[in-house]
Amino acid sequence: METNYLASAIKQFEYYKLLGEKALDQLADEQLFIVPSVESNSIAVIVQHLSGNMVSRWTDFLTSDGEKEWRKRDAEFEEVVKTKIELLNVWDKGWSTLFATLKSLSNDDLGKIIYIRNQGCTAQDAINRQLAHYPYHVGQMVYIAKLLVSLPAAKADQQWQSLSIPKNRSSEYNTDKFSKDRSIQHFTDEILKKNKKDI
Repeated sequence: METNYLASAIKQFEYYKLLGEKALDQLADEQLFIVPSVESNSIAVIVQHLSGNMVSRWTDFLTSDGEKEWRKRDAEFEEVVKTKIELLNVWDKGWSTLFATLKSLSNDDLGKIIYIRNQGCTAQDAINRQLAHYPYHVGQMVYIAKLLVSLPAAKADQQWQSLSIPKNRSSEYNTDKFSKDRSIQHFTDEILKKNKKDI
């Protein structure tokens, strides 16, 4: 039976890319570089790390180790990017590399062995690994963004726009969902359709 795993994985990645962008959109430029605490990273640093990982992992995905010799991982955790425009370019570079590779794969590629730091795994396991890794960091971005918008120092016109079901709106949300006929679809279909962006 032919699997729709790759299509599902691409939709998941698109969804988390969208969440990250919706968090970024709610922040003033200077807020992207605020470090919440000594042991924390700014959103800019998280974006640098995500992009660095993506470019390394997804370049020549099937044919070379996912931890490239040219990757400077430690530098990803230093403030290198200085402006929001630079940051968005770094963000887009990572995601573009990921999507170009995923869209080039076939079901036959999923069982192939690839290496990350000389540790072999199937291509599908490598995809799953990043499907856990990237949402982890996007969640950090969303949390920090929400915190910054809620602080007393935030701009007066800033108000956090929920990225999921808003507080105290679950009943209304469920009523809407259960009023429709049952259908088989990916949970991101409606969300991505409403927020269509060039990926």
